[in-house]
Amino acid sequence: MLLTKVSWANRVWALPFLTALAPSERYYDDKLRAHKKLTDWARQLLLQLKRWVGDRQVVAVGDNSYAVIDLLNALQGKVSLISRLRLDAALYEPVPISPPGQRGRKRLKGARLPTLFKVADDQSKTWQKLEVADWYGGQSQTVDYVTGTALWYHTGKKPVAIRWVLIRPENKLTGLVSNDPGLRADEMIGYFVRWCRAVVTVD
Repeated sequence: MLLTKVSWANRVWALPFLTALAPSERYYDDKLRAHKKLTDWARQLLLQLKRWVGDRQVVAVGDNSYAVIDLLNALQGKVSLISRLRLDAALYEPVPISPPGQRGRKRLKGARLPTLFKVADDQSKTWQKLEVADWYGGQSQTVDYVTGTALWYHTGKKPVAIRWVLIRPENKLTGLVSNDPGLRADEMIGYFVRWCRAVVTVD
């Protein structure tokens, strides 16, 4: 769906423009075709959209079903994907530069970073404030947030470079992730809130 603000309606509308049927795994039990996961459909559709729009930036937003390392890697450099991030996700520093002549298998990640749970409890962290003009219910809302970049890694997966944002509205915690570390935290929050409002309010 394309999210656009309709001036006369004073709200963001979600306008469908590209749809794919994604049958459940059970549907394929007696079929010759293999089941295609939701994230596979998402990768295919978003890359097709990117081919259509050329050099224009594509920012996609989804729920935590799309916070998958393989999908973020497949879209990196092409589509900026924003989704919820688990607060216990394993985050790491970038791979340190190897000294000349060092042998052995190349490292995939650097030192382990604190989880977002631990970040939330870290009293030394400086939280920034952001006024979101189009919060739930259409009212403005001031939220606290902290952000950073990291490698997100899981055993057997290629690590993906991300920007994470931890939001604290009304003492509740929400984690966001994007495969585009160049996105600003306020942009990620703005896109995510706009998507949430459109999903909640569209008829």
